[in-house]
Parts: sequence; C-alpha cells; structure tokens
Amino acid sequence: MNLELASNFYRQILLIRRFEEKCVELYSKEKIRGFLHLYIGEEAVAVGVMHALNDEDAVFATYREHGQALARGIHPNRIMAELYGKEQGCSRGRGGSMHLFDAHTRFYGGIAIVAGGLPMAVGMALSDKMMKRNRVTACFFGDGAVAEGEFHESLNLAALWHLPILFICENNLYAMGTALELTESQTDISLKAASYRITSKQIDGMNVIEVAESAEQAIAQIRAGNGPVFLECLTYRFRAHSMFDAELYRQKSEVEEWKQKDPLIRLHQDWPDINIAKHEKEISHIIDEAVEFAENGTLESVDDLEKFIYSSEVAR
Repeated sequence: MNLELASNFYRQILLIRRFEEKCVELYSKEKIRGFLHLYIGEEAVAVGVMHALNDEDAVFATYREHGQALARGIHPNRIMAELYGKEQGCSRGRGGSMHLFDAHTRFYGGIAIVAGGLPMAVGMALSDKMMKRNRVTACFFGDGAVAEGEFHESLNLAALWHLPILFICENNLYAMGTALELTESQTDISLKAASYRITSKQIDGMNVIEVAESAEQAIAQIRAGNGPVFLECLTYRFRAHSMFDAELYRQKSEVEEWKQKDPLIRLHQDWPDINIAKHEKEISHIIDEAVEFAENGTLESVDDLEKFIYSSEVAR
C-alpha cells in the first residue's frame, strides 16, 4: 500500500459519494424519477473489490449499484443519462437507477429482484469454467438476499461445481428495513456460506484497504482453481433504504455512530497527505459534466418501442 493507491481509493470513494449526493438533489427536482437506492456509506466495498478484478472478470450487482458501476469504470455521463431515462444512458434509458448495464466493462446489472443476481452469476461462472476461461465472476448482494432460496441454491451449486466465483455480501444490518437479528437466527452470514464448504471470511466493509487486500487474496485463490470464496463485508448505509423510506426502524444515534467509521474519514486518517482539495475540484467538474450530458440527452423515439424485445436484436 502506498500514497498513490490510497489517494486513488479516496478519489473513487469520493466520486461515488458526490455523484449520489447530486442524485438526491436531482431527484428532489424530479429530474430523476422512479426508485433511487443510495450507496452512501458502503463505497469502500465496491472500490476495494473492483481493485482486485481485471477487465475480463464479470460483475453482477443489485439495485443499489451506482457505486459498483462507477468503480467498475462505467462513465459517469452514461450513468447519469441512464438515471435521466435518456437513450445515451448505459441501458439506453430503459433501465434507470436499478438496471445499469454495460457489456464493455462486463457489468451485468443492476438486478432489481432480491437475490436475483446470484443464480445468474453462478451461470456465468459455470460458463467460464466449461469454456476453460481464466475469469472470475464477482457477485454483490445484501444481507436481505440471505433469506431467499436462491442464496442457498446458488452457494450449494457453486461449491458442488467448484466454480470461479467471488460472493460479496454487503451486510448493512437492515436489509430493506428490518434488523438482521429479527430475520436470521444466525447473524454471522459467513458461517452460512462456510456450511456449504466455501472458504468464507467476515471483514470490515468500511475499511477499503482491508476489503481490497481480502478481495485480492480471495481472487488469487479462485484463479488457482480452488473454487468459490465468500466475503461478508460489514458495512452501513448512511441514508435510508430508498428515497421513499421513512427510516423508522433505526435510531439516529446509531447512524451517527456509524458515520464515525466513514471510509473517507478513516482513509484520510491513515493517509493524511491525500490531496482532498484536488480530488474535490476534479470530481465536481466530472459531476457537472455528467449532469450537462444527461440534460442534453434525448429520449428514445416511440418508434423504437418494440426494439430489443428478442435476443437476436443486439443492442448497439
């Protein structure tokens, strides 16, 4: 670990944070419509894991995926245009906030169904193994997915078939709005994965350096042909579940306590020489440019309503 890498981590986390803060502002102005789930507070997980992946690896994420998409390298302009519903967006404006997709970066969602990405990720990893491609599939999901049957079925198959897949559970303790201890008799989710004989580890998801190092070790193990690995990242979202959430299920004092573990604060404490002002200025320009790009974008023509309905019609 060196100052350059720490500074890069800080910049990526800050980009996600400021991008989503701008999204809140735009949502209040009704520039962004529909559902909006913010990743603020959890950014260290996406940034740390993406650092360990290469360009050929695949990524599956949930509806809270702005952070993963930005960290994976999808251009902020295309993401913002997608949030605006413009055809210049990464999903041509058809997906919106919960369905970001980019084949170029092998980012396969933005999957809105809870736990829906798990079996898809297993299928991708199985394909890579059968085709003897040295790729890893990274699958992000929240603690709420653990209550779904797909979670157990997917982990079981990944273990049985010895698949090259990294499971990343972003455990923010509340799923949609119910405390973990009220829904799971065993709150250590890594133990659930270990029961399927998958190498499992519980880590501090608010520490980007720990996430990056753990992800690097996990991916090295997977590439060596040792089967899937499971990382439970203990993290916390500073904002409500979605913009429609009254957030009555947790105490404000708890939120403030977790904010003291802010990945930006902790990273700067460890690396005080990070040039924060430089990053803030650069990112402010990037976000202004993204908003301008989205504002100037165009809505898809009604003539294209039936376009891309069939799989033979490949999106340009």
